[in-house]
Amino acid sequence: MPLPDFLTIGAPKSGTTALHAALSRHPGLFLSPVKEPKFFLSDGPPPTRGGPGDAQTYREHLWRREDYEALFAQAPAGVPRGESTPFYLYDRAAQRRIRKTIPGVRLIAALRDPVERAHSNWTHLWSAGLEPVGDVVEACAEEEHRIAAGWAPFWHYLALGRYGEQLEHLFTLFPREQVLIFRYRDLVDRPVATLDRICRFLGAEPGLITEVPRENVTAHPEPTRTHRALSRVLRTGAAVGRFLPPRISGALTDPLERRLQQREQLIGHFAEDVALLQRVTGEDFSDWLLPRERSGGLVGTRPDGQRQARNGRPQV
Repeated sequence: MPLPDFLTIGAPKSGTTALHAALSRHPGLFLSPVKEPKFFLSDGPPPTRGGPGDAQTYREHLWRREDYEALFAQAPAGVPRGESTPFYLYDRAAQRRIRKTIPGVRLIAALRDPVERAHSNWTHLWSAGLEPVGDVVEACAEEEHRIAAGWAPFWHYLALGRYGEQLEHLFTLFPREQVLIFRYRDLVDRPVATLDRICRFLGAEPGLITEVPRENVTAHPEPTRTHRALSRVLRTGAAVGRFLPPRISGALTDPLERRLQQREQLIGHFAEDVALLQRVTGEDFSDWLLPRERSGGLVGTRPDGQRQARNGRPQV
C-alpha cells in the first residue's frame, strides 16, 4: 500500500489548512482526504486523557497503519501523495518515526511569527470555550504545568513556536534539500509565488493553482498601520478619559493597552530560539523580535461550528 511522498509538518496556526486545501486543487498532486491524520504522533493508540477537549481529539487519530495507507489508495499512479499534520515538526519522536518509515519524504514547514502564532492558538481554544484562562500571557505562564499534566501539544503555545530547536533536530534526520521552509506571511501576502515555489519543490507544475482559499487564511492589516491606528485610538481615549469617570475611561483604554503590551511580554520567550533559527536556516528572522512590528491579537473569524483542531477522522 502507498505512503505519502510529502508531508506538511508545521507549524499549527500557520496556514497549513489553507495550504492543504490549495494543493488539493492541483491536478498533479494527491492530498489525503483527511487533512490531519496525525499518524506519526504515536507508535500505537493515542493517549486517552489530557486537557479540555483532548480526549475527543485523540479519538480522531488515524494510528493504524492500514487506515493511514488507505488515505492514499485512490492516488493516480505517479502522482505525488501528501498529507498535512502540523504537529510533526514539533514532535521529535514523530520526526524519528517519519525518518524510519519514509526516509525520502519531502517536508514542508510554514513558520509564523511565534508571538502571533501563540496568540492565534490561544484565541482558537478560548473562542471554542476550551481555554480556561482569559489572557494569553497568563495562559502561557501555565504552559509548563499543562505539559507536565499531559495536555496535548495544541496547548503548548510557547513551545510550538520554538522553530529553531525543532529544525535543528529535524536536520539531524533529513538532508536540507528535502525540507522547504517558508513564512506564513508569504502565503498570505504572496500566495501565487509561494504556491509556485512549493509546487516546484514537490515536482509539480507551477502556475496551476493561483490562490489560497480565503476562508482558511487569517487576515491581517499591515502591522505598522495597525499600530499607528491603535496608538491614535489609545491617545484619543486617554484624552477623552480626562473628562470621564475613571471606570469609563479605563474601559476605553485598557483593552488597547493590553493588546499593545502582550507582544512585548511574550517576545522574550523566543529571543534565544530565533537566534538559533537564524543559525540553523541561514535566514534573517530578526523582525520577529521587534516590539510592535505586528500585533499578535489580530485573528480572523473561524467558520461557524469549528472547534479545537477537528481535522482527524470523523466521529462514528
